[in-house]
Amino acid sequence: MEADTSKSFTHLHCHSHYSLLDGASSIDRLVHRASELGMNSLALTDHGNLHGALEFYSKAKNVGLNPIIGYEAYIAPGSRFQKDAGSQKEASYHLTLLAQNRTGFANLLKLATKASLEGFYFKPRIDREILAAHSEGLVCLSGCLSSEFSRALIGSSREQNDSLNQGRQVASWFQKIFGDRYFIEVQDNGLDLQRQGTAAAIDLSNEMGIPPV
Repeated sequence: MEADTSKSFTHLHCHSHYSLLDGASSIDRLVHRASELGMNSLALTDHGNLHGALEFYSKAKNVGLNPIIGYEAYIAPGSRFQKDAGSQKEASYHLTLLAQNRTGFANLLKLATKASLEGFYFKPRIDREILAAHSEGLVCLSGCLSSEFSRALIGSSREQNDSLNQGRQVASWFQKIFGDRYFIEVQDNGLDLQRQGTAAAIDLSNEMGIPPV
């Protein structure tokens, strides 16, 4: 059966076995499956590392895919040097970053290095300071359920208006740094919380003129 390529689709948030305790697929399996489904590109966004970047680039090219090298960063709620959170969840949010060009890839390397050498606390963490300093050439997605944006929208202790206001503030900061390279990330893996967050995220996407992906 031939794949339907009339509508292009690209996974922009994808983990390999280099995302320990999270991803299960080898890079070989990922690129071959994407090719079988008629996709023309694929992103790799492993948690907190770029260990698979070169392997992914080479193997994606070999099967005719455009490789998008990315990184699901852990970003500290404050300074990366502040290491007094009471739990792993409180110590960082998730954020999806994609390299747009060579400059972006170089900045991913810088961020991943500083995250391990300077910000490590439970996980290798960046912060807003170094993200702003190394944002050139990067595309930023608002992130998954564990992102600052999503947590603001689905905070169980907040009223709806407060949640939207906090989500709006988060999105505004990233939009200021990345401009038209910032997108609202939506996911549907069958989770009720995702559906709840997506509804609010789309409302803010329309209000703020930030495209969803």
